[in-house]
Amino acid sequence: MIRIDSVTKRYPDGTVAVDRLSLDIPDRSITVLVGPSGCGKTTTLRMINRMVEPTEGTILIDGEDSRRQPVTTLRRSMGYVIQNAGLFQHRTIADNIATVPRLLGWGKQRARDRAAELMERVGLDPSLAGRYPYQLSGGQQQRVGVARALAADPPVLLMDEPFSAVDPVVRKGLQDELLRIQDELGKTIVFVTHDIDEAIKLGTMVAVLREGGRLAQYAPPAELLSRPADGFVEDFLGADRGIRRLSFFPSAALEPATDAVIPAGATAERIAATAAPHLLVTDAEGRPLGWAAREELTGGDVGTDRLLPYGRPFVPGVDSLRTALDSAVLSPTGWAVAVDGDGRVTGVVSQQTIGEAIRAAHTAAHTAGGAGTAGRAEDEKVAG
Repeated sequence: MIRIDSVTKRYPDGTVAVDRLSLDIPDRSITVLVGPSGCGKTTTLRMINRMVEPTEGTILIDGEDSRRQPVTTLRRSMGYVIQNAGLFQHRTIADNIATVPRLLGWGKQRARDRAAELMERVGLDPSLAGRYPYQLSGGQQQRVGVARALAADPPVLLMDEPFSAVDPVVRKGLQDELLRIQDELGKTIVFVTHDIDEAIKLGTMVAVLREGGRLAQYAPPAELLSRPADGFVEDFLGADRGIRRLSFFPSAALEPATDAVIPAGATAERIAATAAPHLLVTDAEGRPLGWAAREELTGGDVGTDRLLPYGRPFVPGVDSLRTALDSAVLSPTGWAVAVDGDGRVTGVVSQQTIGEAIRAAHTAAHTAGGAGTAGRAEDEKVAG
């Protein structure tokens, strides 16, 4: 565990970057520091590996004051990933990844074997090993940066806005890759971002900092969205925090309807058997092709070029209610398309059904929260 205990960073001109910050960062988790520009996120991160020295307070790593370790030893025990990767341009990708192992005295072959292993882990083609950073895309360079930080298998990984310089599609892929790697390796990750959506997606715990480097709230993402500590946190989360909260409600309770799903070339009798105004047409393998108005189908097959798009499907029980609602909103018919893990249609779900599931999830969450509050009150009563 990393414990930040009443830490302050004050510069000679009197500027306070971090003000009496206290955080317990749990092991094998992703703790995200988020907040507006100038709130001390990066300064806090750099104080953990002593790139910046605290003015006051202590930072304990597994109970030991970080200032009691030689700074080089401390930094080599922590992976560090920054924006734009910070790669050595004159070294190959394999040599970039092998940098820290070589500094630790590993033999060349062992270090290169480790580099090859990590390239596979972060989703890089082995053929890129001999290339140089300028020959890679921005997303590939960031993957190299993550691999390099993991090379000596450090228990702690510090990440300073590592994905902010890439486009949204690449960024989502990198976020998903980080979650996959964390699921496999279980590092203690401290991640800095200014993007609340990224914080909510990645964080086991999220620390919201306000200007002046003071802690506004420290909580799991679901609690942050449901119970912001004050107006500053509420404003920072944005007007759509209710939609974000749906990311923590599962879609397993949704029961897709199958009567509005027909295969291409279905008989007139099959089409007449449903009263749905629109029918989802699937191919021979059960994958969605698009929506067709029922009256158009009664006149014979409708060409795929005349089908309405089916939007973005979701996987019940895997995706959240937010994804299901998004699927319904993106669908021209207002119905979300449910598929299995292989992309085959399992049915369709109306906005009304999703709305009922959202209300039920809110009620369950409120009831659970009330029970927890009552339980704590009873514990305090007994303790008193």
